[in-house]
Amino acid sequence: MMRSLCLVLTVVLCAVCSHSAASAAVDFNRDVRPILSARCFKCHGPDESTRESGLRLDTPDGALAEADSGARAIVPGMPGASELIRRIESDDEYERMPPPETKQHLTPEEIRILREWVANGAGYDLHWAWVAPTRPDLPQVQATDWPRNGIDHFILARLEAEGLEPSPEADRYTLVRRVYLDLIGLPPSPAEADAFVNDTAPDAYEQLVDRLLASPRYGERWARPWLDLARYADTNGYEKDRPRSVWPYRDWVIDALNADMPFDQFTVEQIAGDMLPNPTRDQLVATGFHRNTMLNEEGGIDPLEFRFYSMVDRVGTTATTWLGLTLACAQCHTHKYDPIPHEEYYQFMAFLNNADEIKLEVPTEEQQQRRQELEDQIAALQAELAGRFPLPENADAAADPEALRRQHLEASFAKWLAAEQQQAVEWTVLEPSQMESNIARLETLPDGSILASGDTTKRDVYELTFAAPPAGVTAFRLEALPHDSLPAHGPGRTYYEGREGDFFLSEFVLNLDGQPQTFESATETHAKLAIGGGDANAALCIDGEPHTGWSASGNEGRASQAVFNLAKPLSAGDTISLTMIFERHYAAALGRFRISWTTDEGEVTAKTRPAAIEELLTRPDEQLSAEDRDLLLRHYLSVAPELEEARKQIDQLRSQIPEPATTLIFKERPADHPRPTYVHHRGEFLQPKDDVQPGPLGILHELPEGAPSNRLTFARWLIDPHNPLVGRVTVNRHWAALFGTGLVRTTEDFGYQGESPSHPELLDWLAVEFIRRGWSMKELHRLVVTSATYRQSSRVTPELQQRDPNNRLLARGPRTRLEAELIRDAMLQMAGLLSGKIGGPSVFPPQPASITTEGAYGKLQWKVSEGEDRYRRGLYTFAKRTAPYAMFTTFDAPSGEACVPRREVSNTPLQALTLLNDDVFMEAARHLGNEFAAAEGPRQDRLAELFRRCLIRPPADDELQQLQAFLTSQREHLRQHPQQAAKILGEESPADGASRAAWLLTARAILNLDETITKD
Repeated sequence: MMRSLCLVLTVVLCAVCSHSAASAAVDFNRDVRPILSARCFKCHGPDESTRESGLRLDTPDGALAEADSGARAIVPGMPGASELIRRIESDDEYERMPPPETKQHLTPEEIRILREWVANGAGYDLHWAWVAPTRPDLPQVQATDWPRNGIDHFILARLEAEGLEPSPEADRYTLVRRVYLDLIGLPPSPAEADAFVNDTAPDAYEQLVDRLLASPRYGERWARPWLDLARYADTNGYEKDRPRSVWPYRDWVIDALNADMPFDQFTVEQIAGDMLPNPTRDQLVATGFHRNTMLNEEGGIDPLEFRFYSMVDRVGTTATTWLGLTLACAQCHTHKYDPIPHEEYYQFMAFLNNADEIKLEVPTEEQQQRRQELEDQIAALQAELAGRFPLPENADAAADPEALRRQHLEASFAKWLAAEQQQAVEWTVLEPSQMESNIARLETLPDGSILASGDTTKRDVYELTFAAPPAGVTAFRLEALPHDSLPAHGPGRTYYEGREGDFFLSEFVLNLDGQPQTFESATETHAKLAIGGGDANAALCIDGEPHTGWSASGNEGRASQAVFNLAKPLSAGDTISLTMIFERHYAAALGRFRISWTTDEGEVTAKTRPAAIEELLTRPDEQLSAEDRDLLLRHYLSVAPELEEARKQIDQLRSQIPEPATTLIFKERPADHPRPTYVHHRGEFLQPKDDVQPGPLGILHELPEGAPSNRLTFARWLIDPHNPLVGRVTVNRHWAALFGTGLVRTTEDFGYQGESPSHPELLDWLAVEFIRRGWSMKELHRLVVTSATYRQSSRVTPELQQRDPNNRLLARGPRTRLEAELIRDAMLQMAGLLSGKIGGPSVFPPQPASITTEGAYGKLQWKVSEGEDRYRRGLYTFAKRTAPYAMFTTFDAPSGEACVPRREVSNTPLQALTLLNDDVFMEAARHLGNEFAAAEGPRQDRLAELFRRCLIRPPADDELQQLQAFLTSQREHLRQHPQQAAKILGEESPADGASRAAWLLTARAILNLDETITKD
């Protein structure tokens, strides 16, 4: 186990270091390990299955041992006797390492480093990321008046060591725009910027930061990077890519961030909120984090296979998000670089693999209130039905109408009751003595019905064994019953969109003492296929053909039944067994059902009335209690033809009951029915080998002593302060969001292949400080944005361009292009169009409809939202995985198909064209143009105000002159070409068209500036 590696490393390190003192010039973690990891570990690393020559270089004991050839790769202090040095310096292409065909050539500097390392004792250090961070002391600095908080001490100490000075503080207009964009994702208005610029209070900036942190817009801005990690989208992905409802999870993230939920709690609720004591609805919604995986609904897939690949996605996402590890590399084999064995990958998976995936209804308070109002009205109308029973024909006008009505009802009810009693069939519920299934868990409920739970396949088989009923049984009844645990309340277990709660029974096979019995006929109460139409009746369940059968699509959430008549009555026997086969191109087993038998002679047919009513009808009148008769009367009132018109009002009210939104959540399986997890050879679903139990990664800390090995313990293990990664990974990701690059540039990889931190002590200090301050994300952001480091000007001097072009030393402030959603939000905000509405279902802003309607499958009619929904923040834009919102894709937004910890930033001509021509940006420009064309005041003042609306800062004189010249030239041109002005404005014969169109073009030019879409 890799857990023992720490001890081995410590012991061997002491032995290795005894050969020679460590070199001051060459540091193993900083200089040597990156070379070995990049050039050597693939063939000489942790993965034993591909290790060459028995040589392992990622551990000191492996490096010092004799290779299969008998040579020693490393002899500490003796590079001349070390095979490693001889082979990397060899001119013989057959001996040289790495082999020429790998194209992993060592540079002369890398060879020098390795030689010097061996000469100085070949000391190994534990990888920095596996060592829990401690809070370092703040380094001493010379310019003691510059630091504003602890961050600045680390930055300034490094700059002074490099002979550099920090940049001056950014001007206040730049600073206010920067902090607005970073904390709430929107630019300030000119008035808000002026208020800050003119505020002379010594803590004006700190007060501004606190106001922004308290803004509800904060949660919207910071939800977006988290949703990138959560691979959030509004469709299932893959071929069909149907819509899904999971937006309540997105809203939960926004609310949690606005409430400054501590990150440890934020983690636990998303990983295992359903396992907390008496979980709230919000805590259940939070588990949607791992329900964001894609769902394959193609007809030919194996549901279990794609559930396995969902688990693979969840393992990789968890490791990336909280641990900064490329754990997915260990799916097929032991990680070739990091010390993560193949088996530990599946132990890690086992923590997450015991949850069922269900839908949760999330009604709003208004919906709950409206539902209650309607149900009260329905109950009142049902109670009035008896009083609305019609008078008998030719009723005596002089008689008491209510007495006549009562007499007529009683007579009609008695007549109905007598007729129904004659036709009623006495059924006896069969309770199984044994139940088996190929995969589902079957349990008997108190009413004799059977509930299925667990996984499903495209061919589910239920085997039920019963004590044989008495001789003479003529028919069996199968009731398909609803249950709240089932998709759409059942009765089926189908979870695919458009078929939820459906089932498809292919075969209904009966054996008496092992001998097959023949059914002669079958009837059902409801019969319909979910998609495609065609026959789907109970008679097809006894035809011996597995591809035909019974479905009751359209009756989800209600009971259906089928009755199977035997060709001849059963003879006496010991046991009967019933086999039900559910075979379809999608998983379609029954979720809750009940089996009954009867000895009634003649053909028995399925009845639409409830089984409880049928049972009462079989009793003699003298055995009916007052409660029984009242129940029968109420049933009669619900079916009596005389009350058909009266019931229409009830049906109309019932149709008005609001349908609550749903969201996807986890629900832990019962402890007595855990889902097994296996090591899959080569990562293949079809090659499960040994089963494994949940367990942590050996390179990290242990589970809490005595804690159960379940998902809740796992969630708490992730955010344990002893975890050396979670604090570093989290603060690094937030640093990257604010500065454009993390202290560790590879935000997704803290392992051997990742980059070392540019400021390791600062990273550790921030990680410890983050936990010390209660895991508060707002506190972390306040700490960073109030630092002198953050407040520097981003202007690049020639010296900084030469010494530090990528700003890794942080001698200047951040300058990054806005994220895709923030670009759109900013444009709408500048134009005064942005909606302030928070949360709710996703919306459809303008874009060409063809983007989502092309292709054979997964089409989506992109109906542009109306009203303020047209102008919602980009966070709320409907995200279709196979056809993402085009403007966002152009500006590097992810598709939601995978966890994305770091967005790439491209710079393409298509982006400029989008800013000029996209419907949203044209609408923003048109709105600005119309506003400033109609505004009063000198043209120069209006141009300055337009400039400030978009860029916040006042324009320079030459900028204002250029804008004025552009506006004038465009207006003069359009006066001569009025048809162009009409086309630009999208109007026929527009009033004052040339002026308005010229202002539109001027606004469009400003919106297209690099500065407009850049955080400076």
